[in-house]
Amino acid sequence: MKHQYDVIIVGAGLAGLRAAVEIGKDAQVAVLTKVFATRSHSGAAQGGIGAALGNEEEDHWEWHMFDTVKGSDYLGDQDAIEILAKDAPRAIYELENLGVPFNRTAEGKIAQRAFGGHTRNYGEAPVKRACYAATRTGRVILDTLWEQSLQRGIEFYDEFQMLSLIVHNGACCGVVAYELATGKLHTFHCKALMLATGGAGKIYKTTSNAFASTGDGMAIAYRAGAPLEDMEFVQFHPTGIYKLGILISEAARGEGGILLNNAGERFMERYAPVIKDLAPRDMISRCMLDEMRAGRGIDGKDYFHLDLTHLGQDVIEKKLAEITSFARTYAGVDPVKEPIPVQPTCHYMMGGIATDADGRVVIDDKNTPYDGLYAAGECACVSIHGANRLGCNALLDTLVFGRRAGRQIKKFVESAAWPKLPAKPDKKDADTIKALMQSGGRETSGAIRAELQESMMENVSVFRQNESLSAALDKIKALKARYKNLSIQDKGGCFNRDLLDAIELGHLLDLAEVITHSGLFREESRGAHSREDCPDRDDKKFLAHTMALYDADRGRQIFSKPVAITKFEPKERKY
Repeated sequence: MKHQYDVIIVGAGLAGLRAAVEIGKDAQVAVLTKVFATRSHSGAAQGGIGAALGNEEEDHWEWHMFDTVKGSDYLGDQDAIEILAKDAPRAIYELENLGVPFNRTAEGKIAQRAFGGHTRNYGEAPVKRACYAATRTGRVILDTLWEQSLQRGIEFYDEFQMLSLIVHNGACCGVVAYELATGKLHTFHCKALMLATGGAGKIYKTTSNAFASTGDGMAIAYRAGAPLEDMEFVQFHPTGIYKLGILISEAARGEGGILLNNAGERFMERYAPVIKDLAPRDMISRCMLDEMRAGRGIDGKDYFHLDLTHLGQDVIEKKLAEITSFARTYAGVDPVKEPIPVQPTCHYMMGGIATDADGRVVIDDKNTPYDGLYAAGECACVSIHGANRLGCNALLDTLVFGRRAGRQIKKFVESAAWPKLPAKPDKKDADTIKALMQSGGRETSGAIRAELQESMMENVSVFRQNESLSAALDKIKALKARYKNLSIQDKGGCFNRDLLDAIELGHLLDLAEVITHSGLFREESRGAHSREDCPDRDDKKFLAHTMALYDADRGRQIFSKPVAITKFEPKERKY
């Protein structure tokens, strides 16, 4: 089945919907999503969205910019970060006008709270910068943008799995997708294609990410010749529920929650004496593992206590409602009366498809555009997060750069001619699915995925070294060989979860390989990439982005791209 639209957006999270809203009725727009739009992972964001409004105390966008640059361990592109920080207040007031129900101060202004790594006066002390809607911030923004999309006549294709990009004469001109309800292939022809497919947290065993976070857009773009940038930087959030990884938002510490070790000690005071439990996520996760190695985990195990009891029932029940529910449901503890058991959990991909500040996918270190292809959100790398994302900048990223991508796309399609489709654009995907369905192999997706997740958790998580990274690569190579011997037990065409798992597994394997190769390439420690065999940051050799490119003839290529430094020279991170 063939469809034609001016613009196709793959992914219905905040980045995709914000772009769709921006384009509106100025072009024919369709959104493809493998889950119903309001089930997108953006809805899981809890704590807040950063903006220097100054509603609770003095604040300035320059301070926000500095905190983001410092939080990135000076690997974020400062020209893009300046755009983010400057545009943040406008983005918040826009959401307010669209109907997002932010929490309010007594005076009726948008309420703000402290968040990890956000400071006043260039690191002097914590500042209240995170705008929030209790602990359902992502949820209410997602619902609002979805409603706005419907009002603008945006068409949705729910439960469609993207399979490949259609590329002809070096330009992207569409996408092939699999309809879960029928098992049919669909060809979508367009002038511009935007990827907004989110991250790939399901590479890891312990993660706060949804089941749908399998890196589809990143893997498919990589296969189509788009480079992936800074993939070695994977953020582990320090407060996932023990053994489950379900997120306990940083908002809990923003409201005054504290981390305790086995001795009941507030251990972050030793590591970050100024901002303590509001240090950046990469730092706290490393500190927790150091405490664990020293035998100071709770009962000598691999978790710690997040204590909220001193905040009082009113704060916990009203301002932290969702995480309170999570703690009671999944951890079996009442945070009003007892601490929550937590451990680091895979949370966010700083790296992704390389783009410029207008969402155009770029193919080299000179920012040459990939014709017709755009990306925004977690699947993209602008780069504003660098080596470590500052908390409450993720939602801001989707809104600021989703909007900019939408504006650029709208401008592009006004004058762009219709690109020609190649003959039989879905043939390769049809053949791949047929081969999978008819395979007589003995391997299952579940078994391979479980082994991949275990290996990545053990070898490529908070701490890494050459030996562990090399072991992970060997494991991935072996799993890829087994992947060729998959067996699809379900032969049906209606919601074939077995087939979908196999497709997603292929994406996870490719991305795990890129993450690990990029980690081996970067022989230093910076932000979320902590090499125990290379413990120091090396600005002389590695103050640059890592670019991974797949070439059908030459195989995988790793090269560097300069970091944009405009206002803040790299310094040692101290908190």
